[in-house]
Amino acid sequence: MGAAGPESQLFSTLPTATQVMTGYTATVTVRLKQGVLDPEAETTQRALERLGFELTDLRAADAFEIDLKADSAERARERATEMTERLLANPTLHDYEVEVDQR
Repeated sequence: MGAAGPESQLFSTLPTATQVMTGYTATVTVRLKQGVLDPEAETTQRALERLGFELTDLRAADAFEIDLKADSAERARERATEMTERLLANPTLHDYEVEVDQR
């Protein structure tokens, strides 16, 4: 028998008929790392200060809500983290947080 190829890795991650899949919502918050120029936040902060609000700092962030099914909350978190690292965030520029809640 030959070595397992990429197809066997794909099928090993798919749920089996005996696994119970649960619905989860993963909320991914992506923001620029501290020290990275954030012109959107700077403009918003200046506008708030002109309106009379006092604040020490403001950072803009993007929030993504991802509905998915997984066999556990940990597996849902792993999948959302992989999505984030592959597309939603640039690790050089962004920090991110992943929160998972059962639906």
